[in-house]
Amino acid sequence: MGSKPTFFELGVADPERGRVFYGALFGWTFEPGPTGRGFAISTDGLPGGMHGGDTGASPYLFFRVDDLDAAVARVTELGGTIEYLGEGGGEGGDEDAESIARFGRFKLCRDDQGSAFGLHQPPEGG
Repeated sequence: MGSKPTFFELGVADPERGRVFYGALFGWTFEPGPTGRGFAISTDGLPGGMHGGDTGASPYLFFRVDDLDAAVARVTELGGTIEYLGEGGGEGGDEDAESIARFGRFKLCRDDQGSAFGLHQPPEGG
């Protein structure tokens, strides 16, 4: 199973304010996210995303896996839990085929001690 970080996600109360803040701080560029409730973030390195309605959240770091379903099974075998169970793995699991093709599939997990981390299966050819 891979372990390379491939994506980060920032949770903020107001995505527009977050876009202004992080854009000015780091020079990142933003485009509307697939659900229209946040942004896709382009950096000089790791790609990311930003979603709203998550006041005081810590950044989420996602690790690359080749087979998301197998990785999810392994997390639970090891005593961890899965936070998002929808097909795309986003807020409420509402990511559609276009989003999966563009960004891949994600699951937010917790290890056996309750610490959050994410799994990311990049899109085909990614």
